[in-house]
Amino acid sequence: MSAMTGIPNPQAAAQIDKARRQPGGSLPPMIETRQIVKTFKNAAGEFWALKGIDLTIEHGQFVSIVGKSGSGKSTLLNMITGIDHPTSGRMIVGGVDIYHNMSESQRSRWRGKNLGIVFQFFQLLPMLTLLENVMLPMDYADMYEFEERPQRAKELLTLVGLEKEAGKLPAAVSTGQQQAAAIARALACNPPLLVADEPTGNLDSRFAEKIVEVFQKLVDQGKTVVMVTHDPSLTSRTDRNIIISDGELIDETVSRSLPLLRHRHMLEITKKAARKTFQPGEMILECGQGVRNLYLIARGSVDIMKKNGGGRTLARLNEGDFFGEIELLRGGETIACVRAGEAPVETLVVDGEDFLRIVAESPITAEVLGRIVEARLRENAAG
Repeated sequence: MSAMTGIPNPQAAAQIDKARRQPGGSLPPMIETRQIVKTFKNAAGEFWALKGIDLTIEHGQFVSIVGKSGSGKSTLLNMITGIDHPTSGRMIVGGVDIYHNMSESQRSRWRGKNLGIVFQFFQLLPMLTLLENVMLPMDYADMYEFEERPQRAKELLTLVGLEKEAGKLPAAVSTGQQQAAAIARALACNPPLLVADEPTGNLDSRFAEKIVEVFQKLVDQGKTVVMVTHDPSLTSRTDRNIIISDGELIDETVSRSLPLLRHRHMLEITKKAARKTFQPGEMILECGQGVRNLYLIARGSVDIMKKNGGGRTLARLNEGDFFGEIELLRGGETIACVRAGEAPVETLVVDGEDFLRIVAESPITAEVLGRIVEARLRENAAG
């Protein structure tokens, strides 16, 4: 890290990982929410925007949060940034509980030094140049020596590709360049966490791609980036995709394994599925056994074999894969056996009747599952 500018260097991510691994030196999560509830009251009664959110985001992750309008994603973002207050629960950011024993003024000072926010509509001051906009947070937070601030702002504008536009007013550059300048401004005080609310919502695909590339570069340098977005092309670029539906989080194993389901169906599975762990080498499904459940692999891997207790391995399924769908969709007994791999296997067990009903209500998922079943039957026959 530069002593003058505080711009992160490529070794930052390695330093974070080293800090996690050292005995007694493990970093706390960047974000930890504990049973966050947010309710609003109006003439129609009480509305629950967030219903007991438990979420952990580690240092150096690039995370997208998605959900339909009114799902609670922007409310959750406001909890993380300290802009709004939860009705109950705890919000811990960088090891600091930002709502308990912290006044509004203290939280404002904390936010200025520890958090960068990127808005959908940029929020640049129109009468200031891009350079002056980037310097502004340093003035408010009283960070860096006065004579150092212009040089730091120039380096941040260079980081986002705007070194030649530094002296221009926001109106004199494109919308994509304004958003890049807003990112540079969010980095002014070298915060470990960057939060972006629909940062590409007003940009064309070319500029949106550039913004995501900047975010990825920052994550590579050790920053944590949390981005709310409606754009599915962006969620594939992030380390994690968190879906919120009706104020509740969908289990990431469910959304990863069955991504084409409607959010309400994902949430139903999240609530109903049982979590079960199998020990290394333990038989999960035996050949010739009836199957009543679908198994989603949350952690670990399983081996698909032709014979019980041995025989050649036909395939290995990993996190995000599932099994049991062939027998549930086609009927009959198992055509192969499933055994836990070399490490414990954590699964979500979905009731077969619920699964079949949900698939019947989701034609796209049914079509994709049909293709998967045909492919696996061919693999089994070849084996």
